[in-house]
Amino acid sequence: MGFFYFLKKGRFYKHLLIAVVLTIVLLWLSFTVLDFYTRHGDIYIVPDFQGKTMEQISGEGYGDYFVFQVIDSVYDDSKARGAVFMQNPAAGSKVKQGRRMYFTIVASMPEMVTMPNLKNLSLRQALVTLDLNGLQTGKLDYVDYFARNAVIDQMINEEPVEPGTSLRRGTPVDLVVGKGDMKVYVSVPFIIGKTHKEALHDLHYASLNLGDEIYLDDDKEDARVYRTEPPYLSDDKIDLGTSVKVWYRSPGSFDFESYIKEILSDTVTADTISQGINNF
Repeated sequence: MGFFYFLKKGRFYKHLLIAVVLTIVLLWLSFTVLDFYTRHGDIYIVPDFQGKTMEQISGEGYGDYFVFQVIDSVYDDSKARGAVFMQNPAAGSKVKQGRRMYFTIVASMPEMVTMPNLKNLSLRQALVTLDLNGLQTGKLDYVDYFARNAVIDQMINEEPVEPGTSLRRGTPVDLVVGKGDMKVYVSVPFIIGKTHKEALHDLHYASLNLGDEIYLDDDKEDARVYRTEPPYLSDDKIDLGTSVKVWYRSPGSFDFESYIKEILSDTVTADTISQGINNF
């Protein structure tokens, strides 16, 4: 009876109303503070900062939306000093205001590396060693020498370079390589669809040089190998150190996937016919 008697009192409903109002107010305040803290709905698309300097980025007002932090630097002759080389998060990402942007920028001074001793190494060992030491392989110059693909000398601008010499990272080093006692011929590797860097790598490992380069489209940065001269799997074998002429096209304007399938299909058909003739 005491409980039901209390329900008839106006004081109960007054306190109940106060409790309900306080609960609503507290919930509203909680959601308001949470929304402010997490910036709910305040989403921004990350711009493409690559190629811009920190001064340009600050001048465009991006500092009001993001926090920038430089975490690394690389040296690249083709890009402006101090420009953003890489960014994280990537352009197009959706982030909240105040998100920290991590940049790798182009260094003002080139990184220096030490020239290794490549003499008496095999060509393959020399190629790997140059890459591990941050240097590029330049031209392969084959000369008369009893050991085929043995490195006889290392050159820069037609002058010998001694081991231990300090060089800029990425400097091309030419290799003087032996032909061997027996005449050896090689074929052009399949480099259709490869980038300049990939094509250069594959040609060097095939004991060949990269010759004239012709770009058929304006897009040189993403260009891929379209054809070579001599062509892939040519019947004519070529000498060690021969320069291969390369034509490039842009993957944005040319269907490389279908083109490569067609080439490989024709190659299989030609091989099948050749084997049938030989078996006959």
